[in-house]
Amino acid sequence: MLILLNKPCHVLSQFRDSEGRATLADYVGIPGVYPAGRLDYDSEGLLLLTDDGKLQARISQPTSKIPKTYWVQVEGTPGEEQLGKLRRGVELKDGPAKALSAESIEPPRDLWDRDPPIRYRASVADSWMELTLTQGRNRQVRRMTAAVGLPTLRLIRYSIGPWSLDGLRSGECRRISNEDAWKALQDGASHSCEPTRRS
Repeated sequence: MLILLNKPCHVLSQFRDSEGRATLADYVGIPGVYPAGRLDYDSEGLLLLTDDGKLQARISQPTSKIPKTYWVQVEGTPGEEQLGKLRRGVELKDGPAKALSAESIEPPRDLWDRDPPIRYRASVADSWMELTLTQGRNRQVRRMTAAVGLPTLRLIRYSIGPWSLDGLRSGECRRISNEDAWKALQDGASHSCEPTRRS
């Protein structure tokens, strides 16, 4: 099966932690599934888990180049020059990185509150962007926005390939069959199903 989890902030993308931090075990009570990729401790949004090793590799391997879309709340207001730089590519310490698309967006509707809340400064404006990448290096989105002078305040992964957060509140997950997951990857169609509350 493939599990779509809306991972909350400050949850590790693993099932155990020696330091007592929240893990996937607090949200996914299904044995034998493993993350297909990862999402940083302080980031939120879509994380995929599966019991199919081939599917896990297909989703997570960099060579698959599956697009991932992020909603990013940043300090400041992105101008076309900054968005253009993100599309053309910025130089990071581990090499160049660029977005397939980078756009300013309105704040996402019906967005859940983050716990803990973001740092708020009345003297500094904040705004939202939508970035789509096929790369997935460590803290890449945060480093890219910082490189164009827009520090990230909140980072939410909205979609991975044909799957998205639609219908999932923070901490909720839903499952689909491996057969349907492979079909969705092959035809690129979005797959909708009813969300289930966290176990």
